[in-house]
Amino acid sequence: MNPVVSQPRYGAGATASDWQTGMFDCCDDMGVCLCGTLFPLCLSCQIASDMNECCLCGASVAMRTMYRTRYGIPGSICDDFLCMTFCTHCALCQLKRDIEKRKAINAL
Repeated sequence: MNPVVSQPRYGAGATASDWQTGMFDCCDDMGVCLCGTLFPLCLSCQIASDMNECCLCGASVAMRTMYRTRYGIPGSICDDFLCMTFCTHCALCQLKRDIEKRKAINAL
């Protein structure tokens, strides 16, 4: 019996990459940063909408994990849980910035 050492990637052609911006790179997009700070529920709904999911799922560990595995971003469910629990606003902003940057290069 072989242990699972890596998470499956979404789609056969997914290649490993990294987040487009860091967790605390708020200055990369001040609009997203302000929205995430002042209106995190609205930002969560925008993220869910971008990913064709229910609005209530935007600020979830599952949403971050799904996005990360879809684009081959290294990490774990434990990392996603810690980010969403202790740095919720920063994690939401990072996710939205990444979505926007992938849209800009037509990789979403």
